[in-house]
Parts: sequence; structure tokens; C-alpha cells
Amino acid sequence: MARRRTKKRTHLGARNGAANAPTANVSSNKAPKSMVIRIGAGEVGPSVSQLVRDVRSMMEPGTASRLKERKSNKLKDYTTMTGPLGVSHLLLFSKSASGNTNLRLALTPRGPTLHFQVERYSLCKDIKKAMKHPKGGGKEYLTAPLLVMNNFTTPPSADGAEPSVPKHLESLTTMIFQSLFPPISPQTTPLGSIRRVLLLNREPVSSESDNGSYTLNLRHYAITTKRTGLSRGIRRLKTAEKMLNSTERSKRKALPNLSKMEDVADYLLDPSAAGGGFTSGSESEAETDAEVEVLEMDARKVMNKKQMEHARDESGKAPNWRTRNLVEKRAVKLVELGPRMKLRMTKVEEGVCTGKVMWHEYLNKSKEEVKEMDKIWEQRRSQKEARKKEQRQNVERKRKEGKSGTNDEDVEDEDLSMDDDEWDSEEMDEDAAMEVNE
Repeated sequence: MARRRTKKRTHLGARNGAANAPTANVSSNKAPKSMVIRIGAGEVGPSVSQLVRDVRSMMEPGTASRLKERKSNKLKDYTTMTGPLGVSHLLLFSKSASGNTNLRLALTPRGPTLHFQVERYSLCKDIKKAMKHPKGGGKEYLTAPLLVMNNFTTPPSADGAEPSVPKHLESLTTMIFQSLFPPISPQTTPLGSIRRVLLLNREPVSSESDNGSYTLNLRHYAITTKRTGLSRGIRRLKTAEKMLNSTERSKRKALPNLSKMEDVADYLLDPSAAGGGFTSGSESEAETDAEVEVLEMDARKVMNKKQMEHARDESGKAPNWRTRNLVEKRAVKLVELGPRMKLRMTKVEEGVCTGKVMWHEYLNKSKEEVKEMDKIWEQRRSQKEARKKEQRQNVERKRKEGKSGTNDEDVEDEDLSMDDDEWDSEEMDEDAAMEVNE
């Protein structure tokens, strides 16, 4: 005989009961985690699928980069797993019947949800093809990017007119995007750990026709730095020093050939230079990028006792390495990694992809209509709470019956009609076959 199925939701041994309920993750010091998901995995097309992979790499390291979706997966399948996995954000990409690409950014488990229409986008591979010297993926994705937001709040107008998007919704949008990545502290965050920048720029309202629009431009850059004030020859020698221990032949071929020169000064200096030590005006490479002062990252030699005594005998005093100037100037340059997206916000909802509409781009309701909708939503909330209360009472009643010695099989037979969580055997067989093939 086949083994009898044990109920998992309303039975005495339910895993989601009060005794077995998992503790809520209320720690605020943990880094946020996200899931980038395709809704309708077989219907979005290859371009949107590649865009999802690019967005996952952009959200590294706090995202599920190897997540695999199935055609049969629904939104509820992901929302039920956000709690056990500690996921705080959901980025849902989908494609409508008219061909529009949509993005929903939701906070779990209670919302709200921001709905965007992806008007234009460019993939990472397209951006690399358009660049002369693209930046390859390396250690940049080991740390979260630095989030830079511009023009997210509308300045007050001169005529005193109310903005198309309410102020509290602008603040809500700012808070949601800020919570995508862990916060940084300028005093404690190492400067070397910031390797990428995610730029979000809100387009200003340009005409009356776009008065109700909220459009964001997303760009993703890698941060590269180089020392300033050094000639090209010195920089090449410093690069060659790093390549000496390299085993790759291509890197060793890049070493400068000094065999035909009598002195290394012939490689570094030119008598025709105007006192600056550079061979030409182009070699000076006047820096137009921003310059910052950072601590020197070069390793210093640690001297033992004999070396310290020898240095003291030569100079007459002990060398103090702490007085060494450890600050150097570096030029900062941004290299685009991709992807690019132009997002137009169309709707804001209270819950996770469901709930009362807080703002809509195309629909404007009067105060009376808003009050009627509030009454309807309040009635739905009360009905939902009543159903939850009834379910809790049923679970408690079954626990008491189980403790008093009631047969579990009798309780299960009585409640078979109340179990609405039925399984489709064909779907289970299909999933099992897919797992075996994988």
C-alpha cells in the first residue's frame, strides 16, 4: 500500500505552527539580499534573459546569481522563500502581450512595489563592443557598488504648483533604492573596497506633456585609478616590475626593451624636454579626471634588529617609518560596465505586487473615489484577518485534540475537505523528471 500523506499546514505536526515558527530576521546590520527573476521564463525572449543576467552581475555579491527559473514557477513560489533565505528585495522582469518590458521592484515581505516600464536598455556585451578599451570582469564584483542618486526629489516650483509625484512617494522611492545595497561609512569603509558605481539619474521635467512622468536613467561603471605626476616611462617600469614574475608570454612581451640603450636615463628623460622630465606634451597626459588623495598601498620592508642598528650607525638616528608620507595622488576614471536602462515609473502599490495603488501615472482619482477605495480595502483586510483567526483557532483545536489522545488518522479524515493545498500529481511527476535530467 502507498504510504498515507501527512498534512503539513493544518495538522498537529505542521512546520509553520507557533512552536516551529522561524524567528523573524530583524537584524538591521545584515547586508540586503536580492533576487532578479524572470516571470514567464519561456516568454520573455533571449534579450530580456540576457538583461536579467547582466542585472544579476550588477547586483553582486548580495544576489542569487545562479537562480534558475521554470515555466511553472509563480510569484508565490518566490515570495514564500524570501523569509527563510533572508531576501529583502525582488526585481521581477516580465514582458507584456504588447511587447513592453516591465520591471517590478518589491520590498519583502510587506511591500511596497514600484512598477517600471523599461523604455530602452543596452546589454553589457553591446557596451563592450562600442568601447575601445573595455573593462573586463575581475575583482570588481566581490564588493557591492557605490550608489549615487541624482535629482530624486523635485525642487519647489516658483508658482507654488504641486508636483506630479507627491513628496512622500519621492521619499519612498529614494528609500527603496538606498536599501538595495549595504550602507557605507566614510570613516570605516576602506577606499579600496569601492570598485564600482551605480548611477541613478532622474530626468528633469522638460515639457508639460511629461509633467506626470518619473523617468530614471541607470548606468553602471567600474572605478579605475592611476598615479598622477609620473611620466609614462616611470609608469611603464612600475608595470614591468609587476610582470617580471608572470608566466604568461603575452605579458612578458610587453616589457620595455632597454638593450639598445646605454643608460636607463635615456628611456626616462629627453634633453629636449622643457624641464619637466617628459619627452613630449602628449606624454605628460594632463589629467582631466578628478584627483583624490589616498593612502599608499605599496608594501614596506620590515627591518630586523641588525638592519635597524646598521641604519642607525649610518645616519646617526633610528629610522622612523611612521613619518613617511603615505599619501599619494591618484586620478579617478570611470569605465562603463553595463547594463544601461531607462526606467519610467508607472505605478506604486502597497503590498508585494498586490494591494492598494498609492500612485498611478495615467489614472487620477478624486478624493471621494479615494475614500471609497479605502473602504473597500479596509473591508478586504478585515475579511482576511477573520480568515486567519479562524485558521489559527482550527490549528489550536487540532493540537488540543492531539494531546487528548485523538487518533491522527481520524482528524485527518475529518479535515480532508478543509485542506485547500492540494497537489497535482502530473506536475509533481514533471518536476521530478526535470530534476533527474538535471
